[in-house]
Amino acid sequence: MTPELTALALAGLLQAAQMILFATPANLELGTGYTSGPRDTPPRKPLSTSTARLQRAMNNHFEGLILFTLAVVVVTLGGQSTAVTQYAAYAYLIARVAYIPAYALGLTPWRSAIWGVGFAATITMLIASLL
Repeated sequence: MTPELTALALAGLLQAAQMILFATPANLELGTGYTSGPRDTPPRKPLSTSTARLQRAMNNHFEGLILFTLAVVVVTLGGQSTAVTQYAAYAYLIARVAYIPAYALGLTPWRSAIWGVGFAATITMLIASLL
């Protein structure tokens, strides 16, 4: 398995961990009656600030993971794995790990800077695969 694919597998596990990290307090705050139901109506009370931030961080990783997956597939299937793409893949992963507490704790502007590192790493992989 290429290092980029390993980073992708770890990013998938990170996404699963983020789902649990969000779902646990959300179930406690909203009750399992709401969270296991069809959610046709808004909850009776909003999520706490920290739980809502965990949800936004999780959703943000879903969005970033799409582009990162695309980059890994292009690099891997194109046979373009290099030290640059390998370091970029792990830079993405490290940035996504750091993004969770940065978002949960409301660390501005650091949260955006960390997001930028992950995005730049993904774009680096795509550009490197074309060269």
